[in-house]
Amino acid sequence: MATDTVSAVLVHGAWADGSSWSKVIERLEVHGIRAIAASLPLTSLRDDAAALDRALERIDGPVVLAGHAYAGAVIGSTRAENVKALVYVAALAPDEGETVGEVFYRGETHPLAPKLVPDRHELIWLPDEAFASAFAQHAAPRELTVLGAVQRPISVSCISEAVGRPLWKDRPSWFLIAEQDRMISRDTQHFMAQRMNARVHSYPVDHTPIVTDPDAVTRVIVEAAHAISAH
Repeated sequence: MATDTVSAVLVHGAWADGSSWSKVIERLEVHGIRAIAASLPLTSLRDDAAALDRALERIDGPVVLAGHAYAGAVIGSTRAENVKALVYVAALAPDEGETVGEVFYRGETHPLAPKLVPDRHELIWLPDEAFASAFAQHAAPRELTVLGAVQRPISVSCISEAVGRPLWKDRPSWFLIAEQDRMISRDTQHFMAQRMNARVHSYPVDHTPIVTDPDAVTRVIVEAAHAISAH
């Protein structure tokens, strides 16, 4: 199986949309890997998993499924047979019975991490200043402008629903640890990656390397694609 038969499905996290993967999509194309950015409603974990499943139904052949941040919980919730490998990018990977909120707040928070409070609609928005201080502190000013402009809120339901048996227990997984992450503790990332028995790549990147270091993210996804192509 050649890597050009492998598709990459890329899943955005909270406060983002599919455009956050644009740099990685361009780089994967150079490697002959077709990439699709799945769009999540961010209304509940169940809704998001259903949206991902609908995107996966459209794809023939093997898939490397990559999730950033909150989307780690979403990619772990699918049961799609065509998913052959999982890639976690500074992502949350709750185990069976855990919630996103429990793993997100497991470790000590960074001093610059924003205070997250739901509005009257039970939606959580990222404060504008947090994009530069914690979400993507390595991003260029124009990138921060776009990130802030396209942000989408996440519902409290997304982080308070317990997950079922995660797919990482049944598929090979890779984990890109963001050592300079100010949103999800690096120690929490190491903990999750270890218990997943994931193949770990650690980089001195911020919480959003899909924007600020797309080459590093691309390397991990390509490695996963090569691994499943060899079987």
